[in-house]
Amino acid sequence: MNKHIFTGSGVALITPMHSDGSVNYKELARLLEFQIENGTDAIIACGTTGEAATLTVKEHCDVLSFVCEKVAGRIPVIAGTGSNDTNTAIELSKSAEASGADALLSVTPYYNKTSQTGLIRHFTTIADNIDLPMILYNVPSRTGCNIKPKTYAELCKHENIIATKEANGDISSVSQTRSLCGDNLDIYSGNDDQTVPFMSLGAQGVISVFANFCPKEMHEICELCLNNNFAEASKMNFHYVELMDIMFSDVNPIPVKTAMNLIGFNAGDCRLPLVPMSYSGYHDLKECLAKYDLIGKYA
Repeated sequence: MNKHIFTGSGVALITPMHSDGSVNYKELARLLEFQIENGTDAIIACGTTGEAATLTVKEHCDVLSFVCEKVAGRIPVIAGTGSNDTNTAIELSKSAEASGADALLSVTPYYNKTSQTGLIRHFTTIADNIDLPMILYNVPSRTGCNIKPKTYAELCKHENIIATKEANGDISSVSQTRSLCGDNLDIYSGNDDQTVPFMSLGAQGVISVFANFCPKEMHEICELCLNNNFAEASKMNFHYVELMDIMFSDVNPIPVKTAMNLIGFNAGDCRLPLVPMSYSGYHDLKECLAKYDLIGKYA
């Protein structure tokens, strides 16, 4: 049985930007303290929500180093180091390891994609070159590449591959993966609104977009699940599901960065090719945040 990297709610943290598009490190420090003070169980930096795809390699490494330094061991830091090029993923992973990250998040290859055999080779090669535990990231809606349960069963034989962030939306595949892998592979929900059903099947928690602005609430939902109080967890989930879902009314992380600006943080805009929300989308998001009394809450 593997040692858990974390249990509960890990935040897929945004990367705040200045108006010129550069990284806003002052606001990033503020966000990290906000997360820790409100019970987030792990920080996931430079993932999809952190706009890793448009960070330069230097920016990527600098952000990870900054996050590790500021968190200073208070909670685990998981570094997004995935790439569709295996050698680049290794390079980023070694840099994250040197910066003091506690674990890695490695997404399936995108655009060029690969076969199931290719996935095994890709992730195993990365794992062979680092000493940190790895969380795989399966998000076929973005990458066009899906990890199948039998592939997980092969991958989790490697001592460094100990978990997955599963965002394929398929509850049945989670059940199959749990059946094949047992305690050799931890599962984290990659979709906020599926956290409770995933955890009812034995998942350890969630890597959450929603937790950017509701860290305490997402932590509490997970804590209820970990204590087998799924009835209360479901009630909380139903209460917040509209807010969770509207975060995907446009391409992530456009809605969540917009939301963070509206509640009082200086998140800035996304980098191109992502553009601001439409007028109607912005209005709907603002209206939803207002229903939960979040507008300007942290200004």
